[in-house]
Amino acid sequence: MAEKLTTEKKQEPTLFSKENYKWIVIGLVVMLIGLAMMIGGNSKDPNVFTNTEVYSFRRITLAPILILAGLGIEVFAIFRKPKA
Repeated sequence: MAEKLTTEKKQEPTLFSKENYKWIVIGLVVMLIGLAMMIGGNSKDPNVFTNTEVYSFRRITLAPILILAGLGIEVFAIFRKPKA
């Protein structure tokens, strides 16, 4: 009549390993660096438009490449199989 309740814990494999989490953090850091590079700088006069500050190589080319590289690292981290 009274059934025994078992308190055994079954060890199920985790979805990600420590290595996967390391790659996820690296990808996030790379994306944050890219976003930080896009942040506008202080201009001396806010009423004057400076073309070289807004359309610089850092903001238009380098920062988006870093963001895309970070997203690529995230995809790699998610699909990477843990070592057996």
